[in-house]
Amino acid sequence: MTKSALPRIAFLGTGSMGSAMVRRLLATGYSVTVWNRTLAAATPLAAEGATVVTEAAEAARGCDVLLTMLFDDAAHEQTLLAAGGALAALPAGALHVACGTISVGMSQRLAAAHAGHGQRYVAAPVFGRPNVAADGKLWIVAAGEEAALEQAEPVLAALSRGISRVGSEPHKAHAVKLAGNFMINLMIQAMSEAVVFAEGMGVDAATMLETVNTALFQSPFYATYARLLLAPPEPPGATLRLGLKDVTLFLEAAESCGLKPEVATVIAARLRAAAESGLGEADWAAGMLAAARNAAGSEPVH
Repeated sequence: MTKSALPRIAFLGTGSMGSAMVRRLLATGYSVTVWNRTLAAATPLAAEGATVVTEAAEAARGCDVLLTMLFDDAAHEQTLLAAGGALAALPAGALHVACGTISVGMSQRLAAAHAGHGQRYVAAPVFGRPNVAADGKLWIVAAGEEAALEQAEPVLAALSRGISRVGSEPHKAHAVKLAGNFMINLMIQAMSEAVVFAEGMGVDAATMLETVNTALFQSPFYATYARLLLAPPEPPGATLRLGLKDVTLFLEAAESCGLKPEVATVIAARLRAAAESGLGEADWAAGMLAAARNAAGSEPVH
């Protein structure tokens, strides 16, 4: 397909994850117009072929597919739903693909708003850190009406190694994403407390994690998070504050259907205390390890 035949894409939210996704789309041949609340985060993409604009509505106006990678519900409210926001500028019949992690309630609000404007909407939250996005190997969870999913899939294929369809109601994709991130939180918490235990017993933490993963899980994901625990990246690919946001959304969604997950409540309290102690901008995994050490009264072993 020639570049002129490809859909015109607008992308809102060019933080570390969004920028990596935009670069993949540009490399695939798409024309991409980008916006970010902090202009400095979007400006470098101009040198790589993107068109940078200063208003979200300007990016949405005239595009065929609008992708968003915004931080939280408040950012979606301000950028998309508020008066003068991008949703009102998006043409009827155009498609919005929401790739960020948001609440089930916000996803439902977006679906209703798009229906009112005659627009299509697909929820497509992603699993993977920015380095995974840079390689085009995200895993995407997608939900929406069949015609909207068919329109979205060629664009999502440029960003991913696979796509899971989970239904026709978009909010179900965000529910799956919240469940997955809760399970990551549990994994990191378990690994953190195991590291603290190993250090207390005088066992090398890296050796312990490699041994247990090889013997039991044989998981590249566990291997990756073992590295992140002990040698966190700079800057963080995901912060502890993001982990807290996600488990809080998981609890809110669970409570909306009458559930009270006990372990999630404990994890949320631990993350909240860690963020209040100054670890909010630390790497998600390394921050949870630091919190586990603080809770146990131990010091890191060098």
